[in-house]
Amino acid sequence: MTWIIAGILLLLTSIFGFALFVSISLGGENQFESGMSSEGAGGTAQVSPEVLRYEPLIRKYAEENGISEFVGLIMALIQQESGGRLLDVMQSSESIGLLPGAITDPEYSIQIGVKYFAEVMKQAKGDINLALQSYNFGNGFIGYALERGGYSKEIATQFSSMMAAKEGWSRYGDVNYVEHVMRYYNSGNGSVVVVGDGTQSFNVEEVHNIMKEYLGRPYVWGGRTPAAGGFDCSGLLEYAFAQIGIDMYGTAQSQYNKTNPVPEDQIRPGDFVFFSTYKPGASHVGMYVGNGQFINANSSGGTSYSSVEEWKNLYPFLGFRRI
Repeated sequence: MTWIIAGILLLLTSIFGFALFVSISLGGENQFESGMSSEGAGGTAQVSPEVLRYEPLIRKYAEENGISEFVGLIMALIQQESGGRLLDVMQSSESIGLLPGAITDPEYSIQIGVKYFAEVMKQAKGDINLALQSYNFGNGFIGYALERGGYSKEIATQFSSMMAAKEGWSRYGDVNYVEHVMRYYNSGNGSVVVVGDGTQSFNVEEVHNIMKEYLGRPYVWGGRTPAAGGFDCSGLLEYAFAQIGIDMYGTAQSQYNKTNPVPEDQIRPGDFVFFSTYKPGASHVGMYVGNGQFINANSSGGTSYSSVEEWKNLYPFLGFRRI
């Protein structure tokens, strides 16, 4: 009898070990399936490993704020905000009155960001699109939208134009924020974008044509719009992509952090090219256009085309990266 019992225990141990192996193997994919059940919320977030590592913290603070059903959606939001590569993971510092990127503790960023998302979700009366857009615009957009029948892309564009004029800025927020988050999230049976799979979610020729309009313009440190008389390197890309609704706001280093590495033998037009010029890290950026050339704004030629190989001989090369 003893040997029979021992045999049964050995068999059960083997089965458990195999099941654990399968579970770990499947868990290695960069896909997090949420346990959501409410209409419009249940689905799958497709995110990078850098975002996936924060899932336990996201779940912890989502549960604290009573929105555990939105864990997957929050992960998609983080993929858009930082790709999990910045310390201010949810870019939530502005929601508590600090400068952008001021938070340097990822957990604190998630704590504040999840709490703020819970607040806008409640104020938006459960409208996911309105809550997402308000996370980007600020909760002042909620009342504006509700007074006009609720969220729509048109209402978001009107609000952005109004606030930009009021603040004297060239633009206000990302009017395409909902689409930009939802491309990483599937609320039904449709497909989602796999981060880093080589998919470019923009028309390269359209962006290139926008940049070409400013060929010959002088280099202007801090230039972010044509009104400045010229651009700096990151400003040129920021402006061009903003015209097609893609938020590439920030310095060359910020744009480096928002993009994914691409092997040099797989590059294609539309990829970003980065160099370290006057300081460590990414301090110069341009967009690859093919034939070894990239379009950029630099201090010697203004907005112009440059040779990747020539720049490699001048400055440390940080590689090609892709949206």
